[in-house]
Amino acid sequence: MTRFMKVEDVAEELAITERQVYALLHSGALPAIQVGGRGVWRIERGKLEQYIADQYEAQRRRIAESDGQAEPPAVGDTDV
Repeated sequence: MTRFMKVEDVAEELAITERQVYALLHSGALPAIQVGGRGVWRIERGKLEQYIADQYEAQRRRIAESDGQAEPPAVGDTDV
């Protein structure tokens, strides 16, 4: 497995459009590097995994806040 992913690979992984991936890159929500010229972006696989984990955590908090209840257990907690 390679360390870096292309924009099209990230789009496929997240089931979104390449344009949406570029929006994440330009907003800084998904860290990436630009290599060479002509807007060639590469996303480190670990950064993508962290982005996904962060989105799960943000969603978990939104649900807890909207329900007005105590926060649900974090993903991976086994003391349920």
